[in-house]
Amino acid sequence: MKNVTIAVAIAASVLASPAMAQEKGDFSGVKATAIAGYDNIDLDIAGVDNVDGFLYGAALGYDVQSGNLVYGAELEATESTSKISNAGGRIDAGRDLYAGARLGYVVGGSALLYAKAGYTNARVSSPGLGGYNADGVRVGAGVEYKLSDKMFARGEYRYSNYEDGVSRNQGLVSLGMQF
Repeated sequence: MKNVTIAVAIAASVLASPAMAQEKGDFSGVKATAIAGYDNIDLDIAGVDNVDGFLYGAALGYDVQSGNLVYGAELEATESTSKISNAGGRIDAGRDLYAGARLGYVVGGSALLYAKAGYTNARVSSPGLGGYNADGVRVGAGVEYKLSDKMFARGEYRYSNYEDGVSRNQGLVSLGMQF
């Protein structure tokens, strides 16, 4: 929970600083993003609590702006510190790969409200059982704020639903560059 509080405080301070925006520009272009946040996994196993951890990784995307409408595609790779130990052994959540699209609307010239959807593949491992890959669908929503013509920050919530009833809730903040 402490990680969530820190992430929310960082996001609030970044998003509440309009004076930092040097130039309002278009949201079009290639983007590289560093990601950090809160990860919560429901393994859908009776008697096993949800697994919490820290999420970190990177994304690469491309957006096109037409008027106030922005649409694009992104690829992402993240890792999670989420793990749980119980009488049945230890379960570690590992990497999570994502490919999807997003659609957004520019508000005030420097903020983008967006929704996203796509395919996700997560890896869960356990000593003795090995690794397990789960395919799923991710949906999410967030806000991207231009800090300058080339720098931006994001705050995002997303939900992933995988095979066998496994689901994931994530809250994150991101800092990125537009090329």
